[in-house]
Amino acid sequence: MRADGWLCAIVEKYNSFIKVRQDLFGFADILCVKQNEVLLIQTTSGSNVSERIKKIQALQAAEIWLDSPNRSIHVHGWRKAGPRGGVKKWECRVVKLEYA
Repeated sequence: MRADGWLCAIVEKYNSFIKVRQDLFGFADILCVKQNEVLLIQTTSGSNVSERIKKIQALQAAEIWLDSPNRSIHVHGWRKAGPRGGVKKWECRVVKLEYA
């Protein structure tokens, strides 16, 4: 995201009292700003993308966030991929969330 000109900040925090990571609004790990756009990103493993999408769509905070035309939510699913027996590289699958 930074390479594409976004200003990014990690908004996930570690709560040492209960030993758990807590996301902003219950779903966001990264906050990105570019001109008049604001983007929240949930990062996860490639196999958990659909579960994260379901979780986010069930949250009222996500619906409120997406009510603005200048706000969006992405889920980034990371996995290693490459030819069998060859060098594996990290790939990111980006899913943009929208409410009807």
